[in-house]
Amino acid sequence: QVQLVESGGGLVHTGGSLRLSCAASGRTVSSYGMGWFRQAPGKEREFVAAVRRFTGSTAYADSVKGRFTISRDNAKNTVYLQMNSLKPEDTAVYSCAAAIAAGVVVTKDEYDYWGQGTQVTVSA
Repeated sequence: QVQLVESGGGLVHTGGSLRLSCAASGRTVSSYGMGWFRQAPGKEREFVAAVRRFTGSTAYADSVKGRFTISRDNAKNTVYLQMNSLKPEDTAVYSCAAAIAAGVVVTKDEYDYWGQGTQVTVSA
């Protein structure tokens, strides 16, 4: 089992940057597929980025490709989401998740553990 705690959210202007952190305890993040999802008010939770367990292969939603980067620091047992060139449509609660499944996991139903989320607000 793993516990996940996100941090790093906040208010930023359009074009700005934020780095979200997801600190894990209980087991090492490298043994899980890790992902970031977001949910805006009135919308479904959507996939943002994922990193495959062990190999570190990554995948991104088309809407964030080229702007967001997911990374993993095994020594700190933390996963990051670097978000650049932020847009108002990126405003949402961002949550990290851990999956036991192999491969790059992009489907929220395949994730087994979730953090509580952190709010990101991008002003126009």
